[in-house]
Amino acid sequence: MDKILEGLVSSSHPLPLKRVIVRKVVESAEHWLDEAQCEAMFDLTTRLILEGQDPFQRQVGHQVLEAYARYHRPEFESFFNKTFVLGLLQQGYHSLDRKDVAILDYIHNGLKLIMSCPSVLDLFSLLQVEVLRMVCERPEPQLCARLSDLLTDFVQCIPKGKLSITFCQQLVRTIGHFQCVSTQEKELREYVSQVTKVSNLLQNIWKAEPSTLLPSLQEVFASISSTDASFEPSVALASLVQHIPLQMITVLIRSLTTDPNVKDASMTQALCRMIDWLSWPLAQHVDTWVIALLKGLAAVQKFTILIDVTLLKIELVFNRLWFPLVRPGALTVLSHMLLSFQHSPEAFHLIVPHVVNLVHSFKSDGLPSSTTFLVQLTELIHCMMYHYSGFPDLYEPILEAIKDFPKPSEEKIKLILSQSAWTSQSNSLASCLSRLSGKSETGKTGLINLGNTCYMNSVIQALFMATDFRRQVLSLNLNGCNSLMKKLQHLFAFLAHTQREAYAPRIFFEASRPPWFTPRSQQDCSEYLRFLLDRLHEEEKILKVQSSHKLSESLGCSETSLQEVANKAAVLTETPCTSDSEKTLIEKMFGGKLQTHICCLNCRSTSQKVEAFTDLSLAFCPSSSMENLSFQEPASSPSTQDGGLMQASVPGPSKEPGVCNPSTAAFACYSAVNERMVDSPDEFRCSEDTSVPNDSSKMLVNKDVPQKAGGETTSSVTDLLNYFLAPEILTGDNQYYCENCASLQNAEKTMQITEEPEYLILTLLRFSYDQKYHVRRKILDNVSLPLVLELPVKRTTSFSSLSESWSLDVDFTDISENLAKKLKPSGTEEACSPKLVPYLLSSVVVHSGVSSESGHYYSYARNITGTESSYQMCHQPKTLTLASSQSHLLGRDSPSAVVEQDLENKEMSKEWFLFNDSRVTFTSFQSVQKITSRFPKDTAYVLLYKKQNSTNGLNGNNSTTGLWVNGDPPLQKELMDAITKDNKLYLQEQELNARARALQAASASCSFRPNGFDDNDPPGSCGPTGGGGGGGFNTVGRLVF
Repeated sequence: MDKILEGLVSSSHPLPLKRVIVRKVVESAEHWLDEAQCEAMFDLTTRLILEGQDPFQRQVGHQVLEAYARYHRPEFESFFNKTFVLGLLQQGYHSLDRKDVAILDYIHNGLKLIMSCPSVLDLFSLLQVEVLRMVCERPEPQLCARLSDLLTDFVQCIPKGKLSITFCQQLVRTIGHFQCVSTQEKELREYVSQVTKVSNLLQNIWKAEPSTLLPSLQEVFASISSTDASFEPSVALASLVQHIPLQMITVLIRSLTTDPNVKDASMTQALCRMIDWLSWPLAQHVDTWVIALLKGLAAVQKFTILIDVTLLKIELVFNRLWFPLVRPGALTVLSHMLLSFQHSPEAFHLIVPHVVNLVHSFKSDGLPSSTTFLVQLTELIHCMMYHYSGFPDLYEPILEAIKDFPKPSEEKIKLILSQSAWTSQSNSLASCLSRLSGKSETGKTGLINLGNTCYMNSVIQALFMATDFRRQVLSLNLNGCNSLMKKLQHLFAFLAHTQREAYAPRIFFEASRPPWFTPRSQQDCSEYLRFLLDRLHEEEKILKVQSSHKLSESLGCSETSLQEVANKAAVLTETPCTSDSEKTLIEKMFGGKLQTHICCLNCRSTSQKVEAFTDLSLAFCPSSSMENLSFQEPASSPSTQDGGLMQASVPGPSKEPGVCNPSTAAFACYSAVNERMVDSPDEFRCSEDTSVPNDSSKMLVNKDVPQKAGGETTSSVTDLLNYFLAPEILTGDNQYYCENCASLQNAEKTMQITEEPEYLILTLLRFSYDQKYHVRRKILDNVSLPLVLELPVKRTTSFSSLSESWSLDVDFTDISENLAKKLKPSGTEEACSPKLVPYLLSSVVVHSGVSSESGHYYSYARNITGTESSYQMCHQPKTLTLASSQSHLLGRDSPSAVVEQDLENKEMSKEWFLFNDSRVTFTSFQSVQKITSRFPKDTAYVLLYKKQNSTNGLNGNNSTTGLWVNGDPPLQKELMDAITKDNKLYLQEQELNARARALQAASASCSFRPNGFDDNDPPGSCGPTGGGGGGGFNTVGRLVF
């Protein structure tokens, strides 16, 4: 019969005829056959099954073998013996390799056929040994899956006792070696199915023998924590996670994180590979275990591992959001990693460039699952932007993309952040260098935050971008001098010429930090700027005295010499400078003169004083003042208060915490104005019958005031300047002591600028002291920033006669209890109108936060020189005449308004820069204008305006004229040598880093180098198509294993 069957299957007869004959052969199996005939039939059918040339032959072999084995079981038991099976497993079958899956399938079917025979027990014992050997040989996924099928059906073949533990460990190692090189969906689906079978086998063994679970998990950890660069364990190990009982999480994680034998490098590798498991489809609880391990490491304060892993894997986790099968777990892990990484924005900023594309893609598909996902992602993004406020250039595109989705409340954001932190906000890592590869595309250099030093960085960048000042500083010959100006020159030189992306200004910081500033705590940038300019001014005066007495160029002189120099410098301070040559660089660049007049309203006698200033502090107008501002009738004049320079010297408490009272301004702690007064700071010069200037000549009118929604007026810098210069009636507690009357009298105080600075520094008094609650509050009002500002300067010293017609309807006994009245005399005519000096906006220092003791500073700036010819039309003598009505004033376009509109049109092609510690990016004036409307906590604080001169440069004989008009001056050799040396060192560092990365490869743990470490005080710590819906395997082809 075997000969007939063999001839039949190899013949060329039609297939239907063959099947009829095969059916006859199968039916004949129930007839008696001798042992030799049975063995011959078993040999033939085995050969057809294992070596059949086509599916028909293999099918015939299975049918005939099953029939004859069923009717001739003793003969088949004798044929399918231990020796035969061992030969198949160890030597193969003829030309068939022993690792061919067909052999395992044949043995699997053979066991089914002799399951009731006693000899099967011998086969079980044999297979217990052989399957362990096979697993140790690291079979391919297909063979291992067939072995798992066999062991699942015949659990008796699974090794027992200690061998069971060894088998599980070896099976874990085998899974760790699985690889799928194909990217076709069919092959990927088959691969996932094979891995699932193997993992299910392990699950069954763990349930049957619980003692095998822990050793198996230890083997899993050993595989994923390996630092052997030649071996990368398969992501298929993720299939085992879903089978680990969740009740074991706490015990296992505590054991791992506290084991002293587990090195940080191994733990880092293990955590990174567990995060890679998020790519595995259909695996459950991977996110749960990853987050549990992250929390466990935080509990034992292994923050270095957390930082390294987060920075290495955050982008991979974000990319997994594109794939529907793994999206929920990826979003959970991403949220935890970002929300817990609260000491630096670096991790968040790694994914920021990719957010907009992801949001647009999911918005376009319109699926309910996509909408739900976007709501969750939007909440996460809002939390991160709230915590790391102060990066408008990065966040504006994201805000636009997610504007249609709900925004969580501030309370909810704070709650989420407080519950997610794994490390306290410390500065222990602040001194680490950033991962820097070279200057940004802007060509500008950032400043590394040394631990809450953003207040210094923002000011230095604003001063550096003051082109004329920078060129003057760089041109100074300071060789052999160790002054603060020398250190500033050094810093400016490095900012201009270093190849580094960011420079660490440690030496300058230590030299320029005010003594009362606590290191590593947030400070007021305006206070720092005043202190810095005064130090530079005083140092230069001392050096000039030394030079005139032919002393040493350094300050290393005797005590007697120092005292003499100090005395002479003090004399110079009290003596007004009559020429530019006698002025210090600070006076030439930032110095102005402010004249104050006080007129007694009883005897009409006046007094005046002149004081120097380097900045003007502008208080906010009361809301009622802005609404009722009028320049004609005194009765409608605003109730106002002086916002002068000497903030802390004005007596009397403010009763309105919402308005920044100069007497209680929290940040106006330092001023050197008293030292620079032309007249005695303690007395006014009194003279009877001295005319009071027509204060109306000082009033500016904002002709294009922006409107908020609902008609609410937005203040402009011009409004605040008007308010600063407006007259003030001194009454009540603020009455003026008139020497002529020898008593306290009501008086009118007026101020006017008599000498304008080259760079006008304006500080907006945003921090007020609430006496009721004894806290410092920030005024978050938006202020429009004009690109062109006209400053009224009255250089004359003769004043017109005071009109005898004052508004007599003012009842001085009925003064507002909140603020002193600011009024103007009615019916007066200007004898000499002020000259309107045009200024161009140069830089803006922004404070992000709600308190002067916290938050973040960054600055916008652009290059402006004194030779911008396109703006010459600004500089024309103009006078402001009082109109008959306010509507008439607001209805006309002034020359400056026309120029400003022209400048704003040109701004699209001009370059503005955003300096945010180490980060420097391109931006636009539109971003500057919209900063507070888009980010309510981010408000303009300090402004630098550059005077637009009618002549080139600072003045006709200034050293900057013509010589460096197109660039900075050449550096002193000492500076150039230092920069050259540092640039060489930088290149060496880059080469060493590249070599180290090549040597360490994937096994090296990434050292933490924050990109522009930001300050750490809340709330604004300072310190970028796929995913379509569906389920199943419809997107498996897009997964990467």
